[in-house]
Amino acid sequence: MIWDLHCHLSGVEGRTPEQRAENLLRFADRLAIERLCLYMGYPFLEDPTPQQLREQNDQVLAVLRQFPDRFLGFVYLNPRHPAASLDEFRRCVVDGPMVGVKLWVAARAHLPALDAIVKAATAEQAVVFQHTWLKTGGLKTGGNLPGESTPMEVAALAARHPNARLICGHTGGAWEAGILAIRHQPNLAADLAGSEPTAGFVEMAVRELGAQRVIYGSDAGGRSFASQLGKVMGAAISNADRGLILGGNLRRLLLPILTRKGIRA
Repeated sequence: MIWDLHCHLSGVEGRTPEQRAENLLRFADRLAIERLCLYMGYPFLEDPTPQQLREQNDQVLAVLRQFPDRFLGFVYLNPRHPAASLDEFRRCVVDGPMVGVKLWVAARAHLPALDAIVKAATAEQAVVFQHTWLKTGGLKTGGNLPGESTPMEVAALAARHPNARLICGHTGGAWEAGILAIRHQPNLAADLAGSEPTAGFVEMAVRELGAQRVIYGSDAGGRSFASQLGKVMGAAISNADRGLILGGNLRRLLLPILTRKGIRA
């Protein structure tokens, strides 16, 4: 069983969300990927307005209507618009089919502005996925965006919300530092997506976090399914741990909300 935690419509060919989703599935089927978590529409927007959030989430909702047995949706929210974000959460998760929250680079994860969103998600047993990265240098030389979170900041958020189901997107890109930053927060899982398929990433994550806190994702269409699966398939870990990482852990995290919504797990 392979479930992909981290997929987007951006970077994929197609004139409509449904056509782009078809193309994602065309490649996913070659690699036996059963379910794909989908968030954010197109184009990518770093600081979307409330109207833009609604439009992007509508693109994902269109895919969920067309392919309900293949895609799982996470609602894209912006903590800089707290009231509108909670409205979107109610529309897409409480009253809709989505099962998680996606937070990107509008506001850094340690800020109190995220608390209301995380509390709402926890009440609904929804997963919260927070993008993180660790870039060197200042912004002009490739450093983090002003609102871009680090694994350390997501760890602070997880400490404030110990009952939340949180995922550290990309494990910070600089994964050695990212793994160490989140290892003492048991409610915080590591996303493997997006970075180069470097040897040692998965092994270190399993060693420091335990296999139960490591989740495969691709970041398609920004990255290929195959290159990101290669991290897990080529890792020197047990087959049991590989099974957890490829799908078992994500299914376990999502199972409460999937069961409540009547979505096949």
